[in-house]
Amino acid sequence: MKRRTLPTAAALAAAASLLLTACGSDDDASSDNDKIAGAEQGTTEPTKSAEPTASPESDQPDGVDLSLPADMKLVFDWERPADKNEAAAMDDAANFLRAIYRGVDKRTTKDPALATYGVGDGLHYGEVQINEWIKGGWTATGTRRHYDVATRSAPNGGSVEVAFCADTGKFYGKEVKTGKVLKTDPSPKDFGHYKIIMVKFPAREGLWQASKVFVERGAAQCR
Repeated sequence: MKRRTLPTAAALAAAASLLLTACGSDDDASSDNDKIAGAEQGTTEPTKSAEPTASPESDQPDGVDLSLPADMKLVFDWERPADKNEAAAMDDAANFLRAIYRGVDKRTTKDPALATYGVGDGLHYGEVQINEWIKGGWTATGTRRHYDVATRSAPNGGSVEVAFCADTGKFYGKEVKTGKVLKTDPSPKDFGHYKIIMVKFPAREGLWQASKVFVERGAAQCR
């Protein structure tokens, strides 16, 4: 999210621009067309509380609640790829983002959704992002749009890079105590290009977890 001249500007900008701080560099993510950065990182079993407890619904694709408040909208203008694994990885990359914002809304890093869709550096990254919102006393409101998605599989089939653009120009921080929405002026920094490395979870068919996140902030190709 864009900067303000308020005393909390720097922290708010960091939190509201969720996923604008990378776990690595873009050079690392794309240095070799035959190898995806972070692709060989192992997966870990989701916490027991993350196991399915209900029949899958539109906001419960793995039996884990991903519902968000009505004023917090994540829009994914994505076309599903023909490859089955890439399509599943793309879906769960979106679920990883939903899990982070659910944690922001619920004011916790312990929600089962984050442990389901994040692993290793990806899980740690989600926890850090949520904690920034909590420390600032903010939640989020508005619409965050994701578009121009592309997927790329590792040769071993165990990981997929999901790359996309995001527009946060209409997505704002909101003070939890007062409900005040912290709107700001449009900025090139509203646009980011993301690469999320999704790894296959071996113990559950069709589940992919975010293991690493790479970001280019103010990406010209996304404007």
